[in-house]
Amino acid sequence: MSPLRPESASSKLPFVVPLLALGTFLMSTTEFIIAGILPDMASDLGVSVSQAGLLITAFAIGMIVGGPTISLATLRLPRRSTLVLALGTFAAGHMIAALSSSFTVVLAARVLTALATGAFLSVASVVATSAAGPAAASRAMGVMMSGMGLAIVAGVPLGSFVGHSIGWRGTFWALTVLAAIVAVVIVRFIPVEEHREAPSVRSQLGVLRHGRMWLVLAATALVSGGFLAAYSYISPLLTERTGLSEGVVPLVLVGFGIGALLGTNLGGRFGDRRPLTTFLTIAAGSGLVMLLLIPLSTSVPATVVLVVLLGLTGMAVTSIATPLAVRFGHSAPGLAAALTVSGFNVGIAVGTWLAGSALDSSLGVRGPEVVGVVMAALGMIPLLVLAALRATRTNTAEADLPDALAEEPSQDEADDRVLV
Repeated sequence: MSPLRPESASSKLPFVVPLLALGTFLMSTTEFIIAGILPDMASDLGVSVSQAGLLITAFAIGMIVGGPTISLATLRLPRRSTLVLALGTFAAGHMIAALSSSFTVVLAARVLTALATGAFLSVASVVATSAAGPAAASRAMGVMMSGMGLAIVAGVPLGSFVGHSIGWRGTFWALTVLAAIVAVVIVRFIPVEEHREAPSVRSQLGVLRHGRMWLVLAATALVSGGFLAAYSYISPLLTERTGLSEGVVPLVLVGFGIGALLGTNLGGRFGDRRPLTTFLTIAAGSGLVMLLLIPLSTSVPATVVLVVLLGLTGMAVTSIATPLAVRFGHSAPGLAAALTVSGFNVGIAVGTWLAGSALDSSLGVRGPEVVGVVMAALGMIPLLVLAALRATRTNTAEADLPDALAEEPSQDEADDRVLV
């Protein structure tokens, strides 16, 4: 059986899906690891910690701009080649940074790495969902994005330990070697796809005319930005309000990662059957968890449970948003997936900026949670608009999803029917 052969929702996912999760693990590790080794990098490169923070900002900007740009630039390349090229660029970016003593060069290398990360996640999303087939697309995304949860549970703590023990360059060299290994594995196990006619850039840009896709992207940015606003500043909440020691905080964050692993997989399983309902539940659940954190964060047991639930509800967005965007992107799945990656990072950039401002306000350490609640609530608006659009275009006889998907009389009707 070909690894790229679509499977039914009830069967095992193709091997390519967990394979791509390995790449996602690397991409997520490099995105989140910087926060843990930032002081070490600042000291070694001779800059202040605040200036070194530009490494995080530059990476986010590279992800926002790079995903769609690289998606269009690699239209004529086979997807396997694009994945390998992205991993090679990822490895080169870390190698350049590890060899340099110049902050400017390291900053440029982080942008290069971000471009590679955006390209990999965009193309991998299309490969994973195509391999699984429409009936298991969200489940495939859940498994693939579980690599992000694994990065939070294992990759980031291990990378931080290596960085503190032998220097941040050791972490970067490790990521370089691992990226090269994953590239070799992808070449070995992902077959060359059958010849497909390369679409034109103009036809791909037509995806920008689909209003429903933009609604999904808006919900993605707001909901993911909300929970990451809270997560990015969870450490001050845990130490200053909950009263935990700094040494215990990493253990609590491991709980967040475990919740993230569960959330991505559960979101994928439910998302294949009830995508819009699942997305709405994720947004509401994430907002509720952050709302409860505001008064209950003085209790250690309650806070630990809520942090795990924050990972479970928040990270589930990653398994449902991309399949919906690809669905509404119609003939430009690669660009739609790339725009979803950009949406996540726009949400991260806006959410963390607002959370930082709230942290310095009279709200104090509870400020990021307030920002998260507001963004999650706003994220429900585009989802409710999608639900309203579906309600005006379908009748109760069309509510049976399997029958609707089997008929697919028109693309617009199919889009409505998938939103159960």
